[in-house]
Amino acid sequence: MSLAIRAAAARDAAAVAEIYNRYVRDTVVTFEEEPVTEGEMRSRIEAVSAGYDWLLLEDAGRLLGYAYACPFRPRAAYRFSAESTIYLRHGLEGRGYGTALYRELVDRTLARGVHALIGSIALPNEASTRLHEKLGFVQVGHLRGVGRKFERWIDVGYWQLDGPRPTAGARSA
Repeated sequence: MSLAIRAAAARDAAAVAEIYNRYVRDTVVTFEEEPVTEGEMRSRIEAVSAGYDWLLLEDAGRLLGYAYACPFRPRAAYRFSAESTIYLRHGLEGRGYGTALYRELVDRTLARGVHALIGSIALPNEASTRLHEKLGFVQVGHLRGVGRKFERWIDVGYWQLDGPRPTAGARSA
């Protein structure tokens, strides 16, 4: 096994979309209901990578999963907060891949000057909850029935990890 974590590039869009679209089609983990095209995924990778990290986990060139951080909200006062997410190829959960990939993303994101890193989780999702808490995130909120997919109402929980407080005048990502 030759695991490697690297930055995503536009050329990775098809492989990323393949992993993501399984979640779109088969789960409530994402609230998107239509599969994402390669072109749309390419645009997302390029937009996120302009200011944050979008990381891939590979084994001998095969994409196992990806994680990225992005702005939490667009208003200026949120500039020290980011939202993070992770997706693994189906069937690879529970093997430590997510921990390695997400830890790298968290470290890089906090090193950019982000103070509050937020993970939003469609509930219930025991695997994602465990991963976030393993890395030090704590639950800070629970919204009931804010999403609807597959003819059912879905709750969303928010987990937060605080990094160092940036100094006055600093700019994030």
